[in-house]
Amino acid sequence: MSRYRRSFVDGGSYFFTVALTNRKENLLIWHIDQLRSAIQTVRRTHPFLIDAWVVLPEHMHCIWTLPEGNADYPFRWRLIKLLFSRALPYTEFVTSTAQARGEQGIWQRRYWEHTIRDEEDFARHVAYIHFNPVKHGYVRRVVNWPYSTFHRYVASGLLPEDWAGEGGEIDGMFGE
Repeated sequence: MSRYRRSFVDGGSYFFTVALTNRKENLLIWHIDQLRSAIQTVRRTHPFLIDAWVVLPEHMHCIWTLPEGNADYPFRWRLIKLLFSRALPYTEFVTSTAQARGEQGIWQRRYWEHTIRDEEDFARHVAYIHFNPVKHGYVRRVVNWPYSTFHRYVASGLLPEDWAGEGGEIDGMFGE
């Protein structure tokens, strides 16, 4: 079996897509407070900057920038997934493989990661993240989705509230 090789850049910025095993679940938004708590807990001991983030019912996209001299995003993701899973009632179906590893089975084992190459790449991925709820049909306007850093971008004057209008498309190849 081949092993996936990830890119590691000390102090780099990375785009991620992380998904639940059951893509028909709504666990991430039903338990948004537990997810936020898990992220905050990890950031206290293993800091990273949240450049952009959107949480959808069964997957999320984000861009992190790690501190100089550090590229260990896999450890951070393991902790976030673990803390979130432990905060939930133990009601999900767990495969025998997951049981043998002591896993709850909520998360897909792998996730998509992309090292941000430059400012244009960063901007395209931020746009993709913020537009994702519209793309999936959850809302018609980006501003109407509550689980997104889009609101932070608007508050800081980086984007207008009516950015992307209603519907439309965002060009680019992204990790979903």
